[in-house]
Amino acid sequence: MIRAVVDTNVFVSALVFGGLPLQFISLSPREVRLLTSVVLLDELEEILLAKFKRSAAYVARTRKNLEQLCEVVVSHDHLRIVAHDPYDDRVLECAVAGHADYIVTGDKHLLELVSYNTIRILTVRQFMDLLNPLS
Repeated sequence: MIRAVVDTNVFVSALVFGGLPLQFISLSPREVRLLTSVVLLDELEEILLAKFKRSAAYVARTRKNLEQLCEVVVSHDHLRIVAHDPYDDRVLECAVAGHADYIVTGDKHLLELVSYNTIRILTVRQFMDLLNPLS
């Protein structure tokens, strides 16, 4: 089973714009186990409320749905890897705690790393191409 952390920006893209990010988070749980953390879900809530002006009810419902869709992992690590954006370290912490194979993100600082330990860092497009190379 492939295990992949979904960065907050991918959730936002899926929920607000649809497209390939929505296809990604809609993958069958038999194909991919999506991972997130409380910290990443908290960030998503803040963005949906503040930036995209979604209602509190919508945000609460969305969070509950994502908690059911994803495995919510708990990290006890406190990494300091991404100097330009320390919040990106929360994504890496989630990946380590969740024994992820991949981090799927649109964040340039994370993508510049290419990998962390054995965890590959890919865009949604790269991940989908990897999963379905003929599509």
